Amino acid sequence: TAIAITEQPVSISVPVGYSFTLQCRAKGRTLLQYQWFCQHQSDCHQILGATNPDLPIVAEQTKLYTCRVNDLYRNAVFSDWVKVEVHQCVARGLPPRLWRGEPVIILNPTEQRVEVGKPLLLQCAAMGVPAPCYQWYQNGNLLEQHKRKKLWITHAKVSDSGTYLCCASNSHGEHWTNAVDVHVESETLAPAERLQLCHLVFVSATGKIALLVGNNCYQHHPNLMAPVKDVFELSRLLEQLGFQVVSLLD
Repeated sequence: TAIAITEQPVSISVPVGYSFTLQCRAKGRTLLQYQWFCQHQSDCHQILGATNPDLPIVAEQTKLYTCRVNDLYRNAVFSDWVKVEVHQCVARGLPPRLWRGEPVIILNPTEQRVEVGKPLLLQCAAMGVPAPCYQWYQNGNLLEQHKRKKLWITHAKVSDSGTYLCCASNSHGEHWTNAVDVHVESETLAPAERLQLCHLVFVSATGKIALLVGNNCYQHHPNLMAPVKDVFELSRLLEQLGFQVVSLLD
């Protein structure tokens, strides 16, 4: 309770050579002293001369940082550990000259074909200051449990087939990856999987079915953001009206 950190440093994701300042602020009952530490792989060490609340850095390698704050009574607290993630970017992945830290996608997921029961992995990456948060979608539906750069499914099911994309966002805005198709296939389906597949494809003559197609990507126009949200909201509305909904992207 003698020392309270009032401003924590933040993680960033930047191209190599990017200049940035990590900041830590604290308050206490006496004069406070600061000391920054750095960890790269398994090596953690004190940064010589880094004794100010601000730590200017030039991004060269991905490293972790923390700041120790102590007072004259030998009380000490550490800030959160933060990651400075450094990307060796290709030219088309570099941020624009007037980049202010909004997310920039540098790795898009790729189309996947996997067998039922096999692992499924989709990956994306984005730069941003602060480091972006991630949210994956399947057929326009938010995947609540998948909030990392990597979407990992240990045992793929037929219902995991569909169109996937990810949204990278931070306090400056959001950016979407390309939409990609995932095909989960099997020559011999288990009875439960066969029933599930039939339910998705066939409906009774008296049933109501809605097919929603959101066009997100255009050859001669920037990618749109609204179709993903529109398909998701319209799907919920139609389901409430008794429709069986099949939603697709592009």
